[in-house]
Amino acid sequence: MSEFWDWWQHLPQNISPVLFEIGWFKVQYYGLSYIVAFALTYILVLYRITHEERFAFSKDQVNDITTYAILGLIIGARLGYVLFYNLAYYLRHPLEIFLPFSFSNGFAFTGISGMSYHGGLIGALLAVTWYIRKNKLEFWDVMDLYFTVVPLGYTFGRLGNFMNGELFGRITTAPIGMVFPQAPNTALRHPSQLYEAFFEGIFLFVILWSIRKIKKPRGAMLAFYVIGYGTVRFFIEFFRQPDAHIGFIFLSFSMGQILCALMILGGIGLYLYLRQTQQKV
Repeated sequence: MSEFWDWWQHLPQNISPVLFEIGWFKVQYYGLSYIVAFALTYILVLYRITHEERFAFSKDQVNDITTYAILGLIIGARLGYVLFYNLAYYLRHPLEIFLPFSFSNGFAFTGISGMSYHGGLIGALLAVTWYIRKNKLEFWDVMDLYFTVVPLGYTFGRLGNFMNGELFGRITTAPIGMVFPQAPNTALRHPSQLYEAFFEGIFLFVILWSIRKIKKPRGAMLAFYVIGYGTVRFFIEFFRQPDAHIGFIFLSFSMGQILCALMILGGIGLYLYLRQTQQKV
């Protein structure tokens, strides 16, 4: 058993985040995880429109909505990181917001690093809302269609974080802890990326998928997703190391927890609004 724990605890040190590289060009597992997440979400949405009579969307419409969602997510996630987590730095280095280079200490290729989940959610919602209004689609039906399956795709984003060795957890004495090369010391830390991959991804997906056909107000799946994600992420943040340049925002709460608390309140408010304004489906 001791051999297993030794292998487990040093696993991050034996994982390369790079799938392959040619010169300065690198393909990393993190980027690949995004592709898998988008593809899986797309496949599940197509499955729903062909097997559930409620959703009268064509494949072309799903293609367009998914494209807008991806673009909005990527742009929103990047801008969200800049605004929520490191605004002072990017005000001094604005070219690094979207260019994959660092100019702070000379010129170096770094790739785009730093993405915010909450910014990505806002960006995706704004982009999809614009498309829906432009094409006169039913907003709440689109929300119910997509937010039932989004968590499963999100699982792979967190696995990508783990492969990158980033967003690691706080120090622990439990044997489940791991040594992360990018951490400031060699202490065992919670593999919080794996906690998030399971609870924010698989666990939340199973719940939402299992209740998708229960009668509820139109649009309720968005409210349930927001409440569910916010709740799970809020508690997992107790095991996750806050960003070094931010630390704790209020008492012992991190920026992620503050944003998740707002999500939970917003989700509850949205559900109460939907109960008053939307018919059950």
